[in-house]
Amino acid sequence: MGIGHTKEVQGKLYDGNGAKNALKKTLIGAKEGWDDYVMRLFEIAEGGNSPKHTHPWPHIAFIVKGTGVVNLEGTDHEVEEGSYAYIPANSEHQFINAGNTDLKFICIVPPEGDA
Repeated sequence: MGIGHTKEVQGKLYDGNGAKNALKKTLIGAKEGWDDYVMRLFEIAEGGNSPKHTHPWPHIAFIVKGTGVVNLEGTDHEVEEGSYAYIPANSEHQFINAGNTDLKFICIVPPEGDA
């Protein structure tokens, strides 16, 4: 069973290699009984971003808080609280905080995507 609060989850900060002030918190995965996928919360601080990257698995994102830009295959898409995105496998993408508060989004990937 996996019931908790994001405040109780220690995150991993990504700051370098193209990422800036991006915190990842793994919330639900195999440890909680969900073997097929992993749900993470990303918190990107003002002025921050994920690295521009690709990988061989798709993922789903849901914007919980803030405003930003998802760059998908070279095209910018504005996102805000309530927006969602499907990122196909092998697609170059990046999440960018375009606001003045944290950009927070849920990201669901297969287990190999949460290394």
